[in-house]
Amino acid sequence: MNVSQTVGTLAFLAMAAACGNTADGVKKDAENAAEKTAEAASATGDAMGGAVETGQVKTAIMADSRVDAGDINVETDEARKTVTLKGSVKTEAAKVIAGEIATTKAVGYAVINDLAIKP
Repeated sequence: MNVSQTVGTLAFLAMAAACGNTADGVKKDAENAAEKTAEAASATGDAMGGAVETGQVKTAIMADSRVDAGDINVETDEARKTVTLKGSVKTEAAKVIAGEIATTKAVGYAVINDLAIKP
């Protein structure tokens, strides 16, 4: 084998190795992108689930004539599976009823009733 053939063979081997490294890199990049996409989809799903719980609880409290829901805020933490009632109501009874409604509507969630009584 002459020098020219040896150089040509070495160049070919170097290119083949580089292509292999590039292919491995592309594969790893694709795997990383797929992982990040799955994480983003999961986070979006969590946010949507929390919004649904918040809406269901707030709607049910507003529909109950025993509770003035005007000063009640409902917050849902999907990751912690909690629904928190904040704001104020006029009586202790209204606070209890709002908590019961939240517990009934937010199945699988812990309800934190932080409502203040402001007659």
